[in-house]
Amino acid sequence: MRPFAVLLTAMLAVVVPLAHAQSAATTDSREFTEAARKVYADSLKEARGLLAEKKYSEAITILDRLSTERPREPQARFLRGVALSDSGKSTEAVLVFQALLGEYPELPEPRNNLAVLYAQKGEYELARDQLQAAISAAPDYTIAYENLGDLYARLAAIQYEKVLARDARNRTAPVKLKLVRDALTPPDAPATPVAAPAPATVPAPAPVTTAPVRAVTPPPVEAPAAPAVASESPAAPATVPR
Repeated sequence: MRPFAVLLTAMLAVVVPLAHAQSAATTDSREFTEAARKVYADSLKEARGLLAEKKYSEAITILDRLSTERPREPQARFLRGVALSDSGKSTEAVLVFQALLGEYPELPEPRNNLAVLYAQKGEYELARDQLQAAISAAPDYTIAYENLGDLYARLAAIQYEKVLARDARNRTAPVKLKLVRDALTPPDAPATPVAAPAPATVPAPAPVTTAPVRAVTPPPVEAPAAPAVASESPAAPATVPR
């Protein structure tokens, strides 16, 4: 098992656009022309490139403009939340993802990202609730399952640490704690021995910087020939918010 993302590692995969299913509740009445679609798609691509280069301020400037121009398109807003969380502005990122879920509660990606941010702050119950909600919204969203398993393992480690802190002679808790720590340690990291009630050495969750291709809102608008677009995105013009 990888760390709490994986727990939340890497969810640092590639920045993959949200794939969306159209619905009347999320449709933007304004239509994209071919030219406008291309401009929007190119701008999103540019923002993703800046995120990959860790040029967060520049990316946020572009995403702010896109969000203002197309407030019902969730993709730019989601990527803005990613940029904020990656640049260390977790409080602002939480607000962005919460606002997005207020309009699109069926999207699992913002919930997954919220879970990562909550877990980083030690708010494990809130993280668990978001992951469970993500699974309910998208039963095939496997990242949430893995993250939830890692979260439960982290919670187990905390309880075993409490046992050792209160009873240093306990013989079973150290064995279990070592198993949990090893499960949450990356394959290339050395195993951590358990000899005393030391704090868990579980890697801190990494903020999600990408949206898996499993969402439920309008497809990302991309130029017909744009090579960086997720293959699952519909080719038809998107008239639905992101």
